Amino acid sequence: MSARLYVGNLPYNTTERELQDLFGPAASKAKIIIDRETGQSKGFGFLEYDGDLNAVLAEFDGIDFGGRTLRVREADPRPPRNDDRRERH
Repeated sequence: MSARLYVGNLPYNTTERELQDLFGPAASKAKIIIDRETGQSKGFGFLEYDGDLNAVLAEFDGIDFGGRTLRVREADPRPPRNDDRRERH
């Protein structure tokens, strides 16, 4: 079963491909979160992981990546989208 992971404290120049490659073949759909105003990475991202959740958390939480200590945990569920913003004028 697939889990959605939060990966925090990423170096700001990390690409989605690098994030996915770091976690290996069980990782897919990496997404780095970008600030809308600056176009720069916010230093965190998400990815889908199709392996053992406990093992990946134990292996990657707290490791050094690009000079920064990663924070890895299971992502909180996404809140339902509010479509009211389309109705605003």
